Parts: sequence; C-alpha cells; structure tokens
Amino acid sequence: MASNLDTLVTVFGGSGFVGRNVVRALAKRDYRVRVAVRRPELAGHLQPLGRVGQIHTVQANLRYPDSVAAALRDSHVAINLVGILTESGAQTFDAVQAEGAATVAKAAAAAGARLVHVSAIGADAESASSYARAKAAGEAAALAAVPEAVIMRPSVVFGPEDQFTNRFAGLARIAPFLPLVGGGETKMQPVYVGDVANAVADAVDGKAQPGATYELGGPEVLSFREILKIILDITDRDRPLLPLPFGLAKLQATFLQFAPGPLKLTPDQVELLRHDNVVSEAAKAAGLTLQGLGINPDSLEAVAPQYLWRFRPAGQFQRKNA
Repeated sequence: MASNLDTLVTVFGGSGFVGRNVVRALAKRDYRVRVAVRRPELAGHLQPLGRVGQIHTVQANLRYPDSVAAALRDSHVAINLVGILTESGAQTFDAVQAEGAATVAKAAAAAGARLVHVSAIGADAESASSYARAKAAGEAAALAAVPEAVIMRPSVVFGPEDQFTNRFAGLARIAPFLPLVGGGETKMQPVYVGDVANAVADAVDGKAQPGATYELGGPEVLSFREILKIILDITDRDRPLLPLPFGLAKLQATFLQFAPGPLKLTPDQVELLRHDNVVSEAAKAAGLTLQGLGINPDSLEAVAPQYLWRFRPAGQFQRKNA
C-alpha cells in the first residue's frame, strides 16, 4: 500500500495564515509538501513544521503561468490558497483570485494533479462586492479546468495570526469605541483555522466528494455585535459599540482604505458586511460541511482566549479564567 510519503502536494500560498496551518496538517499526515510562494526566502518559518526534507519552497507567481507550471511538476495534488483581502497595485482581486486561480487550475490539469481550491462563503458572480465576484470566478475556473476539483468555502477564519479578531482587539487598544457597521446584525460563523486546515488535508486524503463545494463554519452563528463583545470580554477592554449605517460606513471607507493597520476599512469590505456569512442549509443537508467530514469544529470562545490575552491592558497578561 502506497505511503503518503509517495504523494507530493504543492501548496500555493502556503506561507500565509491559512497556508502555514495547511502545511502543518499535511506534514503531520506524512505528505511531501512543496510550498509555492512569490518570496521563498521569506518562508523559512515553514521548515520546522515537518521533518528534515519533508517541506521545501519554490518560487511561483500566479501572474506568470510558466512559474506555476514549474511549481507543479511531478505533483500529485495542487492546493490553491492564494487570496487577498485588499487590492494593491497589480495584486487585484481579479488578477489573484480569478485569473490566478485559472492559472493554477489549468496547470494542475496539465500535470494530471488533483485540485483543492480554497474560496470563501459569499462567493457570488452577481455580488456587488469585487472580492466576492472574483472568488466566484476563481471557483468557476477551477471546476472548468478540473471538474473533480474540491472547493472549500470557509466563513470568517480565526486563529493566532488572523486579520479579523486580532484586528479588532488591536483597534480596541487605541480607539475610544468600536464601529458596528450596519448596526452589527450581520451573521457570521467564525471557523478555526486548524479546522479549515484539517478539512483541506481530508480532501487531499480523498475523503471529500470530487467536484463538490464544501462550506466550512464553526459551531456557532454569531452576529457581528456578538463577536465584538466576545473580543472585548477576552481582552478586558471596555469600549462602547457604536452603530454605523452602511451608507456612512462606505463613505468613511473611501478615506479609511488608505489608513494603516487596524484602522483600514475598504468600501468593498463594507459591501461584504451587507450579507450574512454562514453555512447554507443546502450544504448542511448534503453533508458538505466540517461535520460531514467528521470534524467537530472549535468555537471562537474556546480558542480565541489562547492568543487574544496579549491584548489585555498592561499588568493583566494572564489569560482570563486561567
């Protein structure tokens, strides 16, 4: 019987937040992992995630098809994790999440590799959000080139290096209040990055249905308001939550899109917050969820205290309820 060590998995975007967790999950299952990134010299932090020689990095840029094809040489499985939250220069949503996804999918097809494509809940070709439209285009491109591709759509992903819970915890440090865009009623289903990584690794194992789209959410559906309250409670910050109508938020975002750090807010992000980000009833009925893969997801309240404690006021760095 063939060992996982005989299987080479190429991970595009493996040095990012979700990527490093996927690489760790694959390494634990004894796969050989090739990490394709734009700057291999900055991906040295991945080496300790596996045994000597198990993980190696190569240079690839989704805007250059030849580099993608070279990264996939002799690969058995391709995983595309590349995505951006905001646009910058040539790194546009369409270039990265639509055209880039098509490049990876076509190269995977040419190499005879299976494909796992990580998208996002909310991907919609008809959306007013450029991010959501590009995600939908990427899914379509993946399935057009590799009809048996497995699509993974996570909700908002949280974990130690995320740009969601850490962002608002950081904002609570410096701001006198936290904004509730649209009144804070938008529903989300925060999903732990480790659970997403295990779902991707399960797809590599062959446990996922070929050609299916999985929706990955945590055990709880929470409003944006409830999530911010959890973050404030964990970080022991007393900040009022100020409702901000969508129209005013979008106007402010035209300026805040150029702001640094946690102050940054783009009009496209405001548009995304108009719609709930939760696992659909159709996905639940079809078993195309974490639970359908046999994964019991961790909750935000169970995991976030393990890393958000560092945002507590000086002198209170002990984890709450420790």
